Amino acid sequence: MFKALSVIGLIVGGALTVMYVVTGLGGDTPDAWANGWLAGPIVLLCVLPILSISRVADGAIRQMRGLAPKGFEGAPLAMGTIVSAERTGLSINDQPQLEILFDVDTMDGQSFRGVAKAIIDITELAHVVPGAVLPVRYRPGSTDGKIVIAADAPQHEMQAVIDRVRVAKGLVTPRQLQISEQGVEAKAVVLAMAPTGEIQGDRAVMDLTFRVTRADQSTFDLAQRKPIDASAIPQLQPGMVVQVRYLPHDESELVVLTAFRP
Repeated sequence: MFKALSVIGLIVGGALTVMYVVTGLGGDTPDAWANGWLAGPIVLLCVLPILSISRVADGAIRQMRGLAPKGFEGAPLAMGTIVSAERTGLSINDQPQLEILFDVDTMDGQSFRGVAKAIIDITELAHVVPGAVLPVRYRPGSTDGKIVIAADAPQHEMQAVIDRVRVAKGLVTPRQLQISEQGVEAKAVVLAMAPTGEIQGDRAVMDLTFRVTRADQSTFDLAQRKPIDASAIPQLQPGMVVQVRYLPHDESELVVLTAFRP
């Protein structure tokens, strides 16, 4: 709708601008330049910025509807780690647009730096910080560095892609991936979280204790030492309830399903 209105306005503005110039050149008095055709360049100057804003609005609407932005329909998913995020100065319905710089890791082991512009709900701004991980879509073979946040992807696809990228990067073991894919989903309460002082890559190693509730409502406690992404630490504070997966025949390890906020 925005695009159609903008194109109509652009055509009308262009036609009126031509008449404005022709009338002004052929007129006998200076008043010819101030006649009604002056609306032409005014409309044109107004429509040009509206046209660009409408494209952003169309993208925002597609994102809110869970659709991939145009040009990225069916594009492969990858894991994006935020490097920086800055406001562009544009907002839609009081929701700011951010230009977000990502380090992107694909499932086939490639890494590159990409940029996405996205309308972010103002209540989610605190989560769009350096180090946070979000699923993104990219165009293989493209050299423009443009990517989009994969707000259209189902949660299970997001988790699967990020798990496989982490395995490729050595951040997750094959066993943990097996638990993530084949394990039983359950709820767990974080009983304790304490830093060990150790760092693996750019992640702090934590001692975590969980109380897991089985499907029959019985519980078991499990202590684990895990490297944790900085963006996941707020979700793993003592007292928090988290979604986990574990293998019923082997309760010695679990995988925490931290929430993504695309």
